[in-house]
Amino acid sequence: MTTNTLIPVDVEAELDRLAQRYAAAGGMGIQVLNLIGGRAESLLDRLPASVRDRLGEGTEAALHWAMRAAQSSRGLVGDQPGWMNTAVTTAMGAAGGFGGLPSAMAELPITTTILLRSIQGVAAENGFDPAAANVQFDCIEVFAAAGPLARDDGADLAFISTRLTVTGPVLHGLIARVAPRLATVMGQKLAAQTVPLLGAVAGAATNYAYTSYYQEIAHVHFGLRKLAIDGDVPQAELAQRLRDKVTRLPARRG
Repeated sequence: MTTNTLIPVDVEAELDRLAQRYAAAGGMGIQVLNLIGGRAESLLDRLPASVRDRLGEGTEAALHWAMRAAQSSRGLVGDQPGWMNTAVTTAMGAAGGFGGLPSAMAELPITTTILLRSIQGVAAENGFDPAAANVQFDCIEVFAAAGPLARDDGADLAFISTRLTVTGPVLHGLIARVAPRLATVMGQKLAAQTVPLLGAVAGAATNYAYTSYYQEIAHVHFGLRKLAIDGDVPQAELAQRLRDKVTRLPARRG
C-alpha cells in the first residue's frame, strides 16, 4: 500500500538512497552461494540433526551473551570503522571454517558480539545512544532482517517497527522472537563453514558477507529513524514508502 502524504523532496531522495542500500546489502551472499555451490534453502540439511535441533536455543543464548558483552565493552573499546569490523570477522570466519563444525560453533557467539557492536556503532553514528533501552531494542531488531543468503522483495523491512516503550522484559521477549529467525541464518553460515576443502575460504566469505550485510541493514534502520526525526514524518509512514520503493527495484541476479 502506497501512502499519499506529501513528503519533502529531500526526504524522498534519502528514502531512494536507503532503498538502494537495502537492495544492495545482500549482494555478497549470492557470491558466497556460488562459491560453495549450493542454495541457501539446502544448506541447513548439511548440518547434523543434533546441531540443527539446538540452533534456536544456542542462538538465543548467543544473543543474550552478545548483548551483555557488547554493551560492557563500549567503555573499554571505542567503535571501529565498518571495514575494521568486517576484517576481524572475516579472519575469524576463516579460522572457524578451518577447524570444521566445532570451531565454527565456538566462533559463532564471538562473531555475533562483533556484529552487535558494529550495529551499535552505526546507531551512534546516526546520533543515537546505544545505552538507551529503545536503541538496544533496535540493535537486536536489525537481526530480524533476512540474512545475506536470502532473497526477498522488501517484505523483511517489517523489522523496521514503530517505537515501543522498552523495558527489560520487552527486550528479552524480542530476543526470544528474533532468535528462531537468526538461528536459520546462522545455521546457513555454519553449514557453509563446513564445506569440505573450502571451509576456511567459505568461513571467511560468509563472515565478510554477514558483517557487510548487517552493517548495511543497520544503516537503513537507523537512517530511517533519523530521517523520521529530522523530517518530522511518522516512521511507520516512511517505512511503508521504503517498502514500496524496494519492491519496485529490479531483482538481484544470482
